[in-house]
Amino acid sequence: MRINFLFPIFFVTTLFSSTAFSASYTIDPEHTYPSFEISHLGFSTMRGLFEKTSGKLTMDLSKKTGSVDIVIDAASINTAHAKRDKHLRSPDFLNTVEYPEIKYKSTKVEFTSDTTINVSGDLTLAGVTKPVVLNVTHIKCGTHPFNKKELCGFDAQAKIMRSDFGLKYGLPGIGDEMKLLFEVEAFKD
Repeated sequence: MRINFLFPIFFVTTLFSSTAFSASYTIDPEHTYPSFEISHLGFSTMRGLFEKTSGKLTMDLSKKTGSVDIVIDAASINTAHAKRDKHLRSPDFLNTVEYPEIKYKSTKVEFTSDTTINVSGDLTLAGVTKPVVLNVTHIKCGTHPFNKKELCGFDAQAKIMRSDFGLKYGLPGIGDEMKLLFEVEAFKD
């Protein structure tokens, strides 16, 4: 049985500083995991994540502006099933040899409250670039309790149609709509 891939962008979004001026942050790859959910033949929901992510965020809370530039290693996909993961890396899905990176670059940041943001940007997946809006549902910035560095974290989500990115293998049995979830932490530079 074949499963769909996923992206997630991969991902992620923009923000933060507990200060009132523009600040730059570097994604913490050990605490950032873009993940996804997709219907598997209508019987269950398949979940997976990407284990290697890098990128930068900027944020100016006083001006309510920011940016995000995220890169996901497509081959780092993990659904806890080695045979399926190998298939997801193949040309049927992510084609990670030809397209080793999934990228998200913001184009607009809209604060909807002090702790929620809509981030518009471009997602590049399997060589196709499409606009995707990330809904940041939770943001927290402050001092890390152990290393005492300034840290911002957020949770974000989005929905995409994988067919929009040319990923049509297994349709309609393997779902077209994918939910993308992002758990992101980034340290101030």
